[in-house]
Order: sequence, then structure tokens, then C-alpha cells
Amino acid sequence: MKQNRVLRQMLWGKRAVAVAAISVSRVPIRSLSTSTWRLAQDQARDTQLITVDEKLDITTLTGVPEEHIKTRKVRIFVPARNNVQSGVNNTRKWKMKFDTRERWENPLMGWASTADPLSNMVLTFSTKEDAAAFAEKNGWSYDIEERKVPKPKSKSYGANFSWNKRTGVSTKYLGTKYISVLDGE
Repeated sequence: MKQNRVLRQMLWGKRAVAVAAISVSRVPIRSLSTSTWRLAQDQARDTQLITVDEKLDITTLTGVPEEHIKTRKVRIFVPARNNVQSGVNNTRKWKMKFDTRERWENPLMGWASTADPLSNMVLTFSTKEDAAAFAEKNGWSYDIEERKVPKPKSKSYGANFSWNKRTGVSTKYLGTKYISVLDGE
């Protein structure tokens, strides 16, 4: 008789959990969504920035050793265009790279090793002012390499068909015979 009572209580407990799960699943989805007007107001509130007049120094909060803060130098630059591709997608952002510290060769595998965790880290910023402010905030000295604008080379259309006096080959002729002339066959 006691076993039946215990069995009923166990089943009743499972049934209560199942009833609670069904009642939660019947909550209308409409009540969980937010309107676009409220989302727009939340975004407008998030875009308001707080400005601080005094210089902010976070070196004591970062937990970085003192020797890394005082002697660390960073380089702020715009990366060069990839030579293999014609796109300039990687050249729009400013990058911050740390100077390389002591490295050694691992005697077991021959790999290059370092004890500096920041040496392989590259940070990306949208402007050079943001990168400089971040470096100042962390107490690092920095060098800014200005963006190098390539000068356009003026070429004439006739240069495509010019004759090279040194090799005796026209630049227009790019077949297999051109390669064999260079090889000396």
C-alpha cells in the first residue's frame, strides 16, 4: 500500500512538470517580441557617448608587468596592398603592432619561441587617432607611419609593343617561343 502511494506521488510529480511545461509553451509569441519603434529608441540611446575630460590611464588595471608598459613601443601603420591580388580591401584600417622582444630557437623542434605574449598580437583601428589614443591610454610609446600613396606611373599605349634591345624580344610576344628565347634554346 505504501509502494502505491510512493508510486502515485512520483507520477504526480512528473505530471506536474509536464503540465507546467505545456502551460509555458502556450505563452503567445507576440508578447515576447519588441516593436521596431522601441528598438530604434534603444539604438539611439546606445549611440550617445560619454566624454571624459581628463586623461585616462588604465595601466594599473590591466595587470601587465611594469617592464612591458614602460619599455613597450608600438608601430601604428596602414598595411600595404597584397601583391598577389588587385584589391585594396585590407588597406582601409590602421593596425597597431608591437615591437619584437627576445626570441630563441627551441632546441627540440627548431621552432622560434618567445616569452612575450604581445609580440604576435596585431590590433585594428578605424583611424590613426583611435590607435594613438589607445596606445596613450595603455602607457605605450608609439610611432605612426603615415599612409603611403603610390604615385601613378604614366605609360603610353605604345610601350605595350616596344622592342627590348637587351633581349631582342617584343613585349607583345608572350608565347612559348618567348620563354624558349629567354632560356637560350
